This record gives sequence, C-alpha cells and structure tokens, in this order.
Amino acid sequence: MNLHRRWLALAGVVVALVPVLVSPASASSTPRSRPVVQLAQTLTWTTDNEITRYKTAPTTAVAGETTIVFENSEATGNTTGMPHTLTFDTSTEGYNHDVNLNILANPFDANNGRHTATVTLTPGRYRYFCSIPGHSSMVGEFTVAGGPVDTTPPTVSGSVSGTRDTAGNYVGSATVTVGASDAGGSGVASVEYQLDDTSFVPYTQPVVVTAIGDHSVQYRATDVAGNVSAVGSVQFRVVEPDDEDTTPPTVNAAVSGNRDAQGRYVGSATVTVTATDDDSGVARIETSVDGGAFTVYTAPVVVSSAGAHMVHYRAVDNAGNQSPEGMVGFTVVAADTTPPTVSGSVSGTRDVNGNYVGSAFVTVTASDTGSGVAIVEYSLDGGAFTRYPAPIVVSTAGAHTVRFRATDNAGNTSPEGSVSFTVVTGDTAPPTVSGSVTGDRDANGNYLDSATVTVTASDAESGVATVQYAVDGGSFTTYTVPVVVSSLGAHTVSFRATDNAGNTSLVGLVNFTVVRRPVPDTTAPTTSATVSGNRDGNGSYIGSATVTVTATDAQSGVRSIEYALDAGPYIAYSGPVSVTTTGPHAVKYRATDNAGNVAAEQTVTFTVVAPGSDACPNSDTRPTVVIDGVDTGVANVDTGNGCTINDLIAENAEYPDHATFVRHVQSVTAPLVTNGVITRRDQGAIVRAAAASTIGSRSFHAFA
Repeated sequence: MNLHRRWLALAGVVVALVPVLVSPASASSTPRSRPVVQLAQTLTWTTDNEITRYKTAPTTAVAGETTIVFENSEATGNTTGMPHTLTFDTSTEGYNHDVNLNILANPFDANNGRHTATVTLTPGRYRYFCSIPGHSSMVGEFTVAGGPVDTTPPTVSGSVSGTRDTAGNYVGSATVTVGASDAGGSGVASVEYQLDDTSFVPYTQPVVVTAIGDHSVQYRATDVAGNVSAVGSVQFRVVEPDDEDTTPPTVNAAVSGNRDAQGRYVGSATVTVTATDDDSGVARIETSVDGGAFTVYTAPVVVSSAGAHMVHYRAVDNAGNQSPEGMVGFTVVAADTTPPTVSGSVSGTRDVNGNYVGSAFVTVTASDTGSGVAIVEYSLDGGAFTRYPAPIVVSTAGAHTVRFRATDNAGNTSPEGSVSFTVVTGDTAPPTVSGSVTGDRDANGNYLDSATVTVTASDAESGVATVQYAVDGGSFTTYTVPVVVSSLGAHTVSFRATDNAGNTSLVGLVNFTVVRRPVPDTTAPTTSATVSGNRDGNGSYIGSATVTVTATDAQSGVRSIEYALDAGPYIAYSGPVSVTTTGPHAVKYRATDNAGNVAAEQTVTFTVVAPGSDACPNSDTRPTVVIDGVDTGVANVDTGNGCTINDLIAENAEYPDHATFVRHVQSVTAPLVTNGVITRRDQGAIVRAAAASTIGSRSFHAFA
C-alpha cells in the first residue's frame, strides 16, 4: 500500500497521520462469576444476482457449534443462475483462521442453491468473501462473543523524543509516542490523547508538538470490553532552534520490478530509497522490512519472498535531525509458468432427450495455485472470445458449443475447453410441412415417366428434428432427398415432420399421376363415391355424413374431380366433404382426365339427422382410442350424442383404400378439436395411428 501523509496545523500542533496496527480483540460475553453457556445457533447468508455484496449476512454470533446456511437460489432473488461462494478467510491477519469453509452454490445445483454446514466458532472476528473471479466486492465480517468477561483495563505508556539542548529542552519540536496493551483478553479498542488540557482525541500516530513553551500530553486507552485505563501524562518544553540545522531530511521511496495484471511483483520487488537535506546534508538512510529492526541503507532493498510486505524508511541528517518514517507496501508472488486449470458445466431444465428447455446456463470456473487467475474468457458458437463475468445464459433454440480458457497473472493461458449442448423452446406447436411435385408434364398435367416429390418443413420454435414420407400407403421412411416416383399410375405421397420438442405435424399429401409419353385417350375416368359416418337404425347419418369421391383413369390419368351438393353448382373436389345440415341430400360428382374426357355424372343420396341421446346404442366404449390394435392413449370420450370417438372412426367399416380411411379419420376428428372435445395434439396422435394402420388396404366393400 502507499502511505499518504497529511499534516494538520492546530494551535501550533502538527499531527502526522499514519496507519496504526491494532491487534484484533477477542469478544467477551458473561462475567467471570457466571458459567459460559454454549447455545446452538444458525447463521444464514443469502445472495442474488448482485456481484458486489451478499443480500443478507450476520454481523454477530456466539461461540460454539453453529449451523451455517448459505442460500443462492431463485427464492433469494437469483434469477440468472449466477454462482456465488461463501468462503471463510484463513490467512488475512487480524481474523480467526480456525474455520475452513468454502461453499459453492447456484440455483440449479443438486441442492437448488441451499447448502448447510456445521462448524465450531471461537471468540473473535471472522472474515468471509466470494471467491468467484470478478466478485471481490462481496466481502464482510462478523464478531463472535464468548468466554469470560474482561474486567482488566489496558496498560498505557507515553514517551517523548526529539533533539534536545543541554538543559533537556526539545529544540524546534517534540514527538510524543503512546503505546497500549491489554492483558484482560479483549484487546485494545482505542487510544486517546489530549494536548495541554484541550480535549481528548483519537491517537492514530506519534504527536509532533512545535509550539514554543511548556506542554503536557495526557493519554488513556480503552479495551474492547469497555475498560478504560488510568490517565497517563508526559511534560516537556519546546524551545526555539538556533541558527544551526533543525530541518530533517526529505526522504522518498520507489518500488520497481516485473508486475502482473493485479499489480503484484513477480519473483521479487526492489525498493529504492532517496533522501536530500539542504542544510547539513544526509548522514544516513535506514530501512525496516516487515516490522524488523531498522538497518542502514546502502543499496536498493530486494524482497523476493512471496507475500505482502511493508518497507519503512527514514533518514537522519548530519545535524541529527531525523525525518518522519515513510513506508511502501507491495505484494510479491512466485514466478509462475503453469497455466490455470479451467472447466465448464451446463445446467438447466432438460427434456427426455437431454436437451435444455428454454435456456441453458454455462458456468466456467478457473483456478491457479501460482500467480492467480487474471482473466477468464469464453466463445459462443465460434464467436470471438470475450471476458466471462458470470454464467452464460443461452436461450436460442438449436445446438451450441461454448469454448473457454483462462489466463493467470503471469500471462500463462490454459488450453481451450468446451461444452456442447442443445436448447429447445417450450414448444407445443408441431412443424409446418408441405410437399411439391416437379417433373416433365403433358398437356393434361400428368408427369411423363417420373415425378419428383420435394418435402419442406419448418419450425419457428424448437426446430425440425425429422421429416418422413410414405408412398402409396407404405411405411413412413426418413426423408433425406427428393423422392422420385417412376411407376405408372396415380400416386399419393404422404409426409410429416417432427420438431425437437417431439411435436409431430398432421400428415400432408400430394397426389399425382405418372404416364408414358402421350397415348390417345378417349375413355373417361371411372368414378365412385362413398358415404361414411355414424348411422342410426334407419340408416340415416347422425350429426354429419362424409362423402368421399374417388376417380381413376388408366390412360392419361385423372386431372380433376368435381362435385355439387344438392342444388348447388359444381365445385372442385379436394377432399372428403362433410355434410352436417339435417335432411335428405344428394351429391353429384364427375371427373375429368388429362385428355379432357369427362365421366358421366353420378349421384349419391343420404339423409342427415340431428344427434339424439342414444345415437350409438352399441357404442364402442373402450377407455382409449384404439385403431387397428394401436392404442393412441387418447381418452375415448363421448362426443356429446351418445357416440364415442371410436364410434366416429368406425375402424371396422369398409373403405376403398387406405388413404380414404386416413382422410375419413382426419375429417371426423377435426370438429372434435374445434369443439374442444380433444386437443390438436390428441388429433395428431389419432391420425398418426390411422396412417400407421392397414385399414383400407384390404378388399373394398361398398358402405351399407
């Protein structure tokens, strides 16, 4: 440390302000005549997002066995996952060093940030701090009371020094030095003095008196237990100096050497002292290292032992005048060639696949037993290295890699370490998936010789994990490149996508026809229609009926299908038509092939009746929705008219093909989602089970 001198001129009294080292006092408790009672106690420290202070901490305690509680959690205000330590100081002078405690806590550790330890405290003071780099302002102390009461006052003494004439008077000035000690055990708390009966003031350093005349300095001391010593005193006279030299030399000191990033001297420090005297000249310079005896200074003082050091210095001129003491403080650390040790860990909430949901917290720790850690750095996903101040919060969905390294105060840098992980959002929405067909086409839109199906998927939250496809009702296969279909005829390619949170989209479809090079086609497509739904004893459809139209063309292929409901106009058919209006209905339908041939109009008729209280007297009441032996896990609830979801699916009905059955399941479950009977996720599970079944792949029988 550097010594800063200030001088106060008060009524001719000059007081030099320098530090006074006072030994730490032992705390007292009960009088000697009473037994000491050891009480079980709990001391609690808490922390939050701050790195400059503990949120709460004790200031006093009693001696004996003690439960230490250190909590650094969301409950105490830590919302960022920042780690802190509660570390007891075992080296700084003036504090108890008999408890070795070092607790690291963060809200995501195995104890959720709350840790306990049992220690035994003794009377005195303890210092504690946070050892995380950058948290050095988190420090404090507390006092422990215990043991017998100190009833013995301190012992105090005073002495006068300076240049004296033959009569014993002090020439120009006199310096009064006061010393105190305490045998009672609690230690000296304060020392006071007063000059010439003015008033007592704190004694912090030797008192220099320059006013000419007779003087008396009284002094006293008080210990930590409050005992005050008897007042002591010294008397003296200060006289005017004659023309001879009465001015002490001017003395200065400088410290040099190689320094680390924290200002400590690596290997050794050299203290150079200089002094000047314009009158009689400098007779000698003296130095004292770390409280040792003063010795004559002949060359710069080299200090090479590791640790904190204080060098005091003074000079005497040829007239015998001695300068006030100066001092310089510094720290020497051993030369360090070993890089720090650095490690990283990832914490946060994880899903079943080990991904971190919402965000991940990366904590980097570093240690160095030599010169100490100077800086810790990290790089996120290949970015530039930057200083690590606190745990890194990564909330962007996707795969990530954090690299890290540390450099000590001697300039040694550790090898890079890294941790890799994946972050997913709290994602409940399935991906968006679509398919497109490309290839050479004839005038009717048929694909010549082959068609290429390209599937694309996106997910704005956790991201797409897998994409799958199935050709013509086959098994789903992982999609990696566009699918080429070259077999002649009409085809259906189904596709779906799953995101990193496990959500799977509904099955999408693309339909197309592959034909040979143009062949004259004069035959219209073949068309058919089926009606599905829950039927009552009269054959009427309860609540709704679904009309599915199919068309085939063995030559140029089907270009379009149209239908007209009741007296309405023909419109393009894109999928099963759900009719919910009660009463009799007629659906006309026709198809056109790619050669322009139009099939003859056909009609299917049916009746829709309102749901009754017992629309399905032989209802399928299995507890969950089961399709072709596959249990979806979705509750098989009553849909509101006495029919269950299994009744609506009607897995035992006849369907012309597998795709028709899948579309039927999509159609009857869509109103259940709209009406809140099931969730969209439930619908997805049901449709996936339908797509995975073999229903419709069997021989076709017309609906009753």
